[in-house]
Amino acid sequence: MTGMPSALPEPCLCLVTDRLLDGPGNLVRRVSLAVESGVDMVQLREKDLSASQLAELASELLSAIGSRASGSRVSLIINDRADVAAEVGAQGVQLGEDAMPVETARGLLPPGAMIGRSVHSVEAALDAGSQGADFLVVGAMYTTATHPGVPPGGPALMRAVAESCRLPLIGIGGITGDNLSEVIGAGASGVAVIRSILAEPDPAAAARELKQSLTRAWEARSRVGNAWARSTGP
Repeated sequence: MTGMPSALPEPCLCLVTDRLLDGPGNLVRRVSLAVESGVDMVQLREKDLSASQLAELASELLSAIGSRASGSRVSLIINDRADVAAEVGAQGVQLGEDAMPVETARGLLPPGAMIGRSVHSVEAALDAGSQGADFLVVGAMYTTATHPGVPPGGPALMRAVAESCRLPLIGIGGITGDNLSEVIGAGASGVAVIRSILAEPDPAAAARELKQSLTRAWEARSRVGNAWARSTGP
């Protein structure tokens, strides 16, 4: 077992951005609507933008989601660019499996910033945990248009990682309201989606339905865990 839990909400609904799904000018508005309807964390992943363009978009998103979120502040994390995350005051960074070491990112970020790492195997998860990652994004769960031709690991991959690693885990890849319960049941603390919100005509309604499905799946897993604990207790 490795790593310590982060401050991620459980269960966590993470929205990964793709501004090209519905026109670049609509991203901030659609993300803020999704945040208002239940998204807990936004990952800004726009790999074609320059650092200055990414910083400008991140600042717009921070302002928008901070004003739309109810209750605790929704986190904005930046894909790979720890320098941009530090510049704009984002809550953390999401590192690809082959991106900079966690320690390097930690040195660029202020104290308390979250660092996630994308992993595709148990070995990568253990390595990320030993480096000090706060949470892991595990995938791909199912076939996804974002990574065509990549065989999905499915809930079996999530289960294997969960059995080996104590870090909070977020499943990604082809996740919908119909299959997310399998991912949560396998040990995930949350799910990350792109098209299941941003490709929908009404992102607010899509986020609301996903959050409801996620909450039901989390509660069902908790009931199973409590029943098991009672059956094995003294």
